[in-house]
Amino acid sequence: MAATNSASSLPRRTRDALLAAQMYYLQDLTMDTIARELGTSRSTVSRLLSHARDTGLVEITVHSPLEEPRRIESEVRRRFGVTAHVVPTPDRMNESDRLERVALTAARILGSFFDSNMNIGIAWGSTMTAISRHLRSHPTHNSKIVQLNGAANPHTTGLLYASEILDRFGRAFGMSVQQFPVPAIFDDPATKEALWRERSIRRVLEMQRALDVALFGLGSPFSGVPSHVYSGGYLDEADFRALAEAGVVGDVATVFFRADGTDDGIALNQRSSGPDLETLRRAPRRICVLAGEAKLAALEGALQAGLITDLIIDATTARRLVPSDRDRARR
Repeated sequence: MAATNSASSLPRRTRDALLAAQMYYLQDLTMDTIARELGTSRSTVSRLLSHARDTGLVEITVHSPLEEPRRIESEVRRRFGVTAHVVPTPDRMNESDRLERVALTAARILGSFFDSNMNIGIAWGSTMTAISRHLRSHPTHNSKIVQLNGAANPHTTGLLYASEILDRFGRAFGMSVQQFPVPAIFDDPATKEALWRERSIRRVLEMQRALDVALFGLGSPFSGVPSHVYSGGYLDEADFRALAEAGVVGDVATVFFRADGTDDGIALNQRSSGPDLETLRRAPRRICVLAGEAKLAALEGALQAGLITDLIIDATTARRLVPSDRDRARR
């Protein structure tokens, strides 16, 4: 609310309306109290306040929390050219509950992205696991799901973990599933190069290069809900040191990138089974689902890399991504 300064030259009614508005809106006095102080009736005070609003002495702005997600979505599109779906979440909600809320929303709207005669690439991880638990039936025809990166590590084949996620998607959308039974990260780049020449593997790689839609979360070493690649035994201490030295902030399907979106010279990517970032960018629609402020740096890097066309995100993290003027003033 803003009110103009009083002036003795103003008409009496305007001066009274301004005084009543200042007492009501700025001092939080009741109409009855204002009436006593002005020596008039409550109904007269009500008319003075209406006069103040009608003549522009008072301007009232309502900051509705229901409108905030729409503002954020518009700002994300303006700044990054990305279609955002902002999920309302209380700021005090913990990251685990926030992930569940975002995953539930993502599961409900994926049917608008998945259709018949499509190749859908899906990366495994904590976010995809959460989404898979909430999927609704939306049958398609002649569509395929292809696993984007291997899931094996020195402790497990990863087949049960990855296949459970993919099978849930396959059943929900009536799609056949193409698994990718290779290590998430190879010990030796030469082993990967040799395996990539095998016809059975080349067939999966060709499917990945012909994706219509890619669906993924973002891995981050800083997340409160640990990304599976960082907590599941896929990396050793030397790998973590190499990632830190390279300035890595996150990954998509175990392909790592920096804050500026670059991935050149990151040695671990030579051993990763995930599609390189250029292959991922070829998919016309690339849906990123993200929850938690700890993943903000990974999100900013992925946006810099041009990896995302559609973003499903919690409101708290989204406000950090595109803060309003009021948010900036609070910091």
